[in-house]
Amino acid sequence: MNTLDLARTQFGITTLFHFIFVPMSIGLTAWVALCETLYVRTGNELYLRMTRFWGKFMLISVAIGVVTGIVQEFQFGMNWSLYSRYVGDIFGAPLAMEGLMAFFLESTFIGLWLFGWGRLSPRVHLACAWLVAFGTALSAYFILAANSWMQHPVGYTINHATGHAQLTNIFSVLLNSTVLLAFPHTVFAAYTTAGMLVLGISAWSLIRGRHTDLFSRSARLVLPITCAVAIITATVGDGQARLMDKQQPMKMAAAEALYTTTKGASFSIFAVAPFSHHPKRLNTDIRIPHLLSLIGTLSWNGTVKGINQVNAAEQKKYGPGDYTPIVGVTYWSFRLMIGAGMLMILITLVGLGLMRRRGRLERSRRFLQVAIVGIFLPILANWTGWIFTEMGRQPWIVYGLLRTNDGRSPLVSTTEVILSLTGYIVVYVILIAVGVRLFLKEIRNGPQDPQEPVPPGGAAVARPDLALAY
Repeated sequence: MNTLDLARTQFGITTLFHFIFVPMSIGLTAWVALCETLYVRTGNELYLRMTRFWGKFMLISVAIGVVTGIVQEFQFGMNWSLYSRYVGDIFGAPLAMEGLMAFFLESTFIGLWLFGWGRLSPRVHLACAWLVAFGTALSAYFILAANSWMQHPVGYTINHATGHAQLTNIFSVLLNSTVLLAFPHTVFAAYTTAGMLVLGISAWSLIRGRHTDLFSRSARLVLPITCAVAIITATVGDGQARLMDKQQPMKMAAAEALYTTTKGASFSIFAVAPFSHHPKRLNTDIRIPHLLSLIGTLSWNGTVKGINQVNAAEQKKYGPGDYTPIVGVTYWSFRLMIGAGMLMILITLVGLGLMRRRGRLERSRRFLQVAIVGIFLPILANWTGWIFTEMGRQPWIVYGLLRTNDGRSPLVSTTEVILSLTGYIVVYVILIAVGVRLFLKEIRNGPQDPQEPVPPGGAAVARPDLALAY
C-alpha cells in the first residue's frame, strides 16, 4: 500500500469507528425525549424509569460520539491538507454553523437536562430533552450539507488565482438536492439504530425475566416506531438512488456491476461481482427483471448507463484516466446495506405480529434472541451505506472537481501515516471498549428499582453505582 492508500484507510477506519455511536446518540435523544413526554403527560412513573434508564445509554453514546469526532478531525489536517485548502472556503460555513448553533444547542441543553432533575419544572425539563434531540438532528444536517457538496458541488466558483473553490451561495449548499434526501435518510436510519438497540436490550432482559414491566413496555412502544422509521429510511433511500443515477451515474452502474448501457436493466440479488474492471456481464441465477431500471429511473424499461459508457463520457469531460470505482466493494456494500435494512423491517414486522396476542411477544424466546442479534444490523447498514456512498464516488474526493490523489498532504510520509493510523486505532479500540463496557454495566444494573422513592418533579434518588449518574 502506498501513502494514498494508507491515508484513505485511515479516513475509513476513523469514520467507521465514529459512526458506531453517532447514529445511536441521534436516535436515543429522540427516544428519551419521547419517554419523558409520556411521563409528563400521564404521570406514570414507569415512563420516568424508562427515561432515566435509556438516558444513560444516550449519555454514553453522545460522550463517545463527541470524542471520536474530535479524534477524527486530526487526520483531516494531517493527511488531507490540499483537500482542506481546496474546500475550506465552502466547508467553513456549514461546519461553523454546526459548531456555533447545533453543537452549542445540544451541549447546553443536555447539561440542563442532566443536572435539571428536581431543579427545573417537568415541562421545562422536557423541553430541554426535545432541544437536545433537535440539536443532534441539526448537527447532522450541517455535516451532511458539507458532505453532500462533495457529492454534488453547488453554489461555488473556482478562484483561478488560487485554484480553490469559493462559496458564492450558502443557501445553495444548505438546500442542495443531495442533502435534502441524505438528511432524512440518515436521521431515520439513526432512529432505526436506536430502536433496534432498545428492542435488543429489552429482549435480553425479558429472556432473563428482569424488570419485565419496563422492558415489555419499552419493546411494545419501540417496535411500531422502529418498523415505521425503517420503512421510511428505505423509501427515502429509493429516492436517493434515482437522484444518484442523475448526479453520479457511475455509482449506480457500479452498484450493479453493469458494464454496458441497458434498457430494462435487471437487478442481481446475488452474484460473484468482479473485483477488477473486467468488461463482462455478470452471470447469475438470481435476478429480478427490470428492477434496476425501476430503482434508477422509476421506469420499467428505463435506461441505466453502463460502466464503460460512463467512463468514456467522463474521460471526454475530465481528461484521461480511469473513473471506475472498485466494483466489488460498491456492489457488495450496496447489497449488504439493503439486506440489513430489509432484515430490520422483517424483524419488526414479526414483532408487531406477536404483539397482537397478549403476552406472546414476551414469551417468544426465539424472537427475543433474534432481536438481540438485531442490534448489530443497523451498524452493518450504516457502515455499508457510508462505504457505498464514499467509495462509489472514487476516484473523486469532490465529484467532478478534485480527485482523491490531488487532495492528500504531499509532505506526509508513509511511515508517518502508519504511525498515526496505529495510534488512532489504539485510541478508538479503547473508546469502543469503554463504551461497550459501560453499556453492559448499565444493562446488568438495570433500571431504577420501582420501590425507590421518586421525589416530586421527577428527581429520583441517586444511586452510587450509576455510571454518568444524574
